[in-house]
Amino acid sequence: MELITLVLLQRTLRKIMFKDTVLTFEDDKIMAGPPFYNEVMMSWEDPIMKRSAEFICESKGDILEIGFGMGICADYIQAQNVKSHTIIEMHPQVIERLKTWASDKDNVILIESDWYKVKNISGYDGIFFDTFGDKHWPEFKQFALKVANKGAKITYWNNSEDENRAYGFKPKSFEEINIVPDSNKYTDIKSTYYMPKVIV
Repeated sequence: MELITLVLLQRTLRKIMFKDTVLTFEDDKIMAGPPFYNEVMMSWEDPIMKRSAEFICESKGDILEIGFGMGICADYIQAQNVKSHTIIEMHPQVIERLKTWASDKDNVILIESDWYKVKNISGYDGIFFDTFGDKHWPEFKQFALKVANKGAKITYWNNSEDENRAYGFKPKSFEEINIVPDSNKYTDIKSTYYMPKVIV
């Protein structure tokens, strides 16, 4: 009986979506409550977010960011003086913080949705993808190619301390970024982040 109960509990937890969890916002991180009990994002990622924003914004054109998190990458995207900055976010607590952040930014377009459900968008010159607990990441390549302009630059969270997370893309290159991660449960990266650099 105990084994059956455990199996049923595990199945239930797997069905709980990240957007249904309660988040705690601290100065240096976002924490997810049950069933994750996990860091969602942390401030040590700053160098990654900075270079990711610089890479995708080289054209100063129309930029798509999937996942707002702590807003670190969003701040760096805004610093590039881009034409437009579309952000797709699904978590209601993050959306509220995003709305406050975007209130004085005329070039920001907010889409409240799971990214893979978004239709009728296109024309992006740069795309950044960084989501948490995302079961649909294998669909990202197809989605990105559909919404990207020719020559668009794409990068995404590479959760490995090597160059093997390609999401089906053939990155032109990986840029090494030195980092000093705090203790966390979501990555084993120790000192070097490999930023994928895709040009479509």
